[in-house]
Amino acid sequence: MVVDDHPMWRDAVAADLSAAGLEVVATAGDGAEAVRRAAAAKPQVVLLDLQLPVLDGVAATSQILQADPSIRVLILSASGEQDDVLQAVKAGATGYLVKSASREELLEAIERVAAGDPVFTPGLAGLVLGEFRRMKSDGEPANEADQLSERETEVLRLVAKGLSYKQIAERLFISHRTVQNHVQNTLRKLQLHNRVELTRYAIERGLDD
Repeated sequence: MVVDDHPMWRDAVAADLSAAGLEVVATAGDGAEAVRRAAAAKPQVVLLDLQLPVLDGVAATSQILQADPSIRVLILSASGEQDDVLQAVKAGATGYLVKSASREELLEAIERVAAGDPVFTPGLAGLVLGEFRRMKSDGEPANEADQLSERETEVLRLVAKGLSYKQIAERLFISHRTVQNHVQNTLRKLQLHNRVELTRYAIERGLDD
């Protein structure tokens, strides 16, 4: 589903995605309409602008995911401002791209987000990590991660940076299946349910290299 308040942009993106073989099940021009149509059309991925009338993109993201947590939200915004990215991630967005991204980058991002991989425009993942580190209170216990193995912590850090499982496997010279096993073990140990929750856990604790 494509959500943007500029009809020409919205229609052009929808046409591009259709031409690439993706099924566009709905479009919407404001946040409230996006929430209603997402509930009816049940898209796998919602491509959403942040600056929306009636209901802004952050609120729309939150409401869409409250109604159906299986939906993935990929923000496509003109803004690369750190606060906008943070608010989107807190609302549950799986990815964030700026509108200067190429068609190929957008298609790859949609595919990765559909699979549950977090995706950020290069540079934004580092901003998010840095800000969460600053926001983290000094008194917050950080010992949950102590039960993770060295390799699991290493994989978690790369997940937090927005790398795909394939990229992590290549970086660590291990198989894709081994990466999946490490992630599953980490989810079980931390009592989390999916990669999105795992990424949020990691960035909240500033787990980067």
